[in-house]
Amino acid sequence: MSHSSSRHRSNVPKAKDLVLQFGWNATSFQIVNPCFQHWFSAKGDAVVGFVRTSGAFVVAGAPICALERLDEVLAEWEAWCRGSRVRTCYFGAAGRVHRLLAHRAGYSTIVLGAQPTWDPAQWASTVDARPSLRAQFRRAINKGVVVREWATERAEGHPELSRCLAEWLARHPLPPMHFLIEPQTLRNLDGRRVFVAERNGAPVGFLTASPIPVRQGWLTEQFVRGKEAPNGTVELLLDAAARAIAADGSRYLTMGLAPLSEHSNGTSVNPRWIRWFLNWVKAHGRRFYDFDGLTAFKAKFRPHGWEPIYAVANEPSFSFRTLYAIAAAFSGRSPVALLITGLMRAARQELAWMFGTKDR
Repeated sequence: MSHSSSRHRSNVPKAKDLVLQFGWNATSFQIVNPCFQHWFSAKGDAVVGFVRTSGAFVVAGAPICALERLDEVLAEWEAWCRGSRVRTCYFGAAGRVHRLLAHRAGYSTIVLGAQPTWDPAQWASTVDARPSLRAQFRRAINKGVVVREWATERAEGHPELSRCLAEWLARHPLPPMHFLIEPQTLRNLDGRRVFVAERNGAPVGFLTASPIPVRQGWLTEQFVRGKEAPNGTVELLLDAAARAIAADGSRYLTMGLAPLSEHSNGTSVNPRWIRWFLNWVKAHGRRFYDFDGLTAFKAKFRPHGWEPIYAVANEPSFSFRTLYAIAAAFSGRSPVALLITGLMRAARQELAWMFGTKDR
């Protein structure tokens, strides 16, 4: 085991305890995932989950601490960054840290998109009023799909769930991403909830949800569809999870960030070069990531609200190097290398289709 992975494992229990006390951002719980390093305040009452890449510390959302301590913790964290001669960026920042830093001298902000939110108590009446969603649920049910919540002890490392995940990842043109979309969560499910879609007794998909403790809510972190899952399986998973969360008295539910979503009502305030670059990515990156499709999928569940999500950098003008650092945090490598790998995968797949063979 490497020194860094050993240090991560030893820090996770303390980080998790702080998340369960003070986690407000939708992404808070994800800092227990294996790609993160952890910084703790001198008082031990705050934690920052971050990834170091391309000369920057990219933070998952914001420092996790009591609201009245947030400004002090930000100052302490950034002093530590300056001592390490590394700049920082808060990716996935929402209301709290954005309100503190958005208009403060020396900081710059861009809008990344928006995350849909629901009041779980109103989920059933909202989706039951949508004939198209009811038809999707029936399609899966008529094919024999049943959704059950599994105990985390049963789900953790389960070979059939791992198979579904492998099948799901194989259909994606890019190699697995990390940071806030880490796919390998089946080995660390403690504190999460797991809902499994079964057909004829065999799993064909699953959903993991992570807690947002301060908001008494949940983030649907992953919804995975295996190759044997009929249409409507993911919709049925989301519906079952939302109803179970509502039954437990939760007050908040989100499916997470829809990148570049127009529901943010704020992308027009981004610097012109950022708007141009993100529009170019959205238009030409469809082979690798269907931004509009993801937004449309989440929107069909009729969210009760959309929360804008930001990246905040401690630099006067948001720079390309910070944007590059964010991309590197997700890719776990050079974004250029990731793109080349994705293009090679796509080329192999098209050749396989052309000659009628399977891409191995």
